[in-house]
Amino acid sequence: MNRCAEAAAVAATVPGSGVGDAGLRPPMVPRQASFFPPPVPNPFVQQTRISASRRLQMLLLGIILLPVRALLVGLILLLAWPFAVISTACCPEKLTHPISDWRRKITRPALTFLARAMFFSMGFTVTVKGKVASPLEAPIFVVAPHSTFFDGIACVVAGLPSLVSRNENAQTPLVGRLLRALQPVLVSRVDPDSRKNTINEIKKRATSGGEWPQDTVTWTWQGYTFLQLCVLTFCQLFTKVEIEFMPVQAPSEEEKNDPVLFASRIRNLMAEALEIPVTDHTYEDCRLMISAGQLTLPMEAGLVEFSKISRKLKLDWDGIRKHLDEYASIASSSKGGRIGIEEFAEYLKLPVSDVLRQLFALFDRNNDGSIDFREYVIGLAVLCNPANTEEIIQVAFKLFDVDEDGYITEEEFCTILQASLGVPDLNVSGLFREIAQRDSVSYEEFKSFALKHPEYAKIFTTYLDLQTCHVFSLPEEVQTAPSVASNKVSPESQEEGTSDKKVD
Repeated sequence: MNRCAEAAAVAATVPGSGVGDAGLRPPMVPRQASFFPPPVPNPFVQQTRISASRRLQMLLLGIILLPVRALLVGLILLLAWPFAVISTACCPEKLTHPISDWRRKITRPALTFLARAMFFSMGFTVTVKGKVASPLEAPIFVVAPHSTFFDGIACVVAGLPSLVSRNENAQTPLVGRLLRALQPVLVSRVDPDSRKNTINEIKKRATSGGEWPQDTVTWTWQGYTFLQLCVLTFCQLFTKVEIEFMPVQAPSEEEKNDPVLFASRIRNLMAEALEIPVTDHTYEDCRLMISAGQLTLPMEAGLVEFSKISRKLKLDWDGIRKHLDEYASIASSSKGGRIGIEEFAEYLKLPVSDVLRQLFALFDRNNDGSIDFREYVIGLAVLCNPANTEEIIQVAFKLFDVDEDGYITEEEFCTILQASLGVPDLNVSGLFREIAQRDSVSYEEFKSFALKHPEYAKIFTTYLDLQTCHVFSLPEEVQTAPSVASNKVSPESQEEGTSDKKVD
């Protein structure tokens, strides 16, 4: 659809046009279904509901099982500690070389046996499918899904490979020493270079020819605490766990050149085996989720699949985080953190008009009458920012500057917006005061406001398209009239223009 046709579709819903229904929703832009996330639960939160009968069963069993199992686990950890000390004695916290052969030969079998005994004493019954690959066949293990603290069972069955773990875990008394015995790759969440350093460390170990143990990568975010998980597990008679080792996957030549392709294929294979959907959520989504909670929005508001949006729209973390602040200021009065057209109009300090409904429709990508944060970000990036160019801002300023003195007065500003929105009695004093520092608006002030609030750019360009389409619809001798006349408009003349266009 070209610009003139698009403008005509908008004009068809402006009061006075005499064409179409006021609620008409023309297809202004193609809907991009690839931006919609699959209907999956929040992947970073583990929520479990326990029935009343189950609670009673756990209470009765827990009276006996909880103290016995806690005692056995404590005893096994104490037995494992000397072997962990032998393995890590005189070694730095961040290893630069693998633990020597004699230490591994002494400590690895003992720690494996004790780890199996600990999980057995906790009530786990483990079923293993497939065959464990050797370090030379598969230097890296990927374990999924990671939703509890007991994924260590997979590590035990795999022969105690190295883990990627946050740095704080290595500082924990007793458990930290046991973790260090596994030669982990430690990650710092406060170090901006941590991700790069982690990747380099895994590469070094994966290409060592078996000198380092296999690496496995798992992580979690929000759910039960470690203590809660232990109590809930200890109070059950037994817990079934199935571990499946899938065939080793080697990258193709194309995947070697683009590791993202290889990672995507492996992810899809694991998702198919687990019969679960795939999303593009990343650690940045966790940060946005927490930020949303701090802004009194539902935490799910921050789940935008940052990886997909940033890749397709070329947005960065700071930009999306800034949009979250803006979204929160609009959604603060709405229930559930979704924005309706009333909140949208209040934010723009404009009345609910047909043109504003068209603008709202561009954000409401799934046509449910409300906007979530994901739609807001996509709407700003896809629809508003490309229209908010220096050229458009200059043209819009000239349009408002009726007397061409280099400044926009409140009367000039009001006249154009009344015509653009089709609202003759529109009061825009509040909006004008947000832009103007004095009684009039300079170009620099107008430009600064337009860049910070790209939503208005669409209103400006909609009006420009309507005027352009009107001029093109006139006889050729009229089209040659001076362009200055095009900015001397009023709500009444705009209604005349749309009516003329209809007759044409």
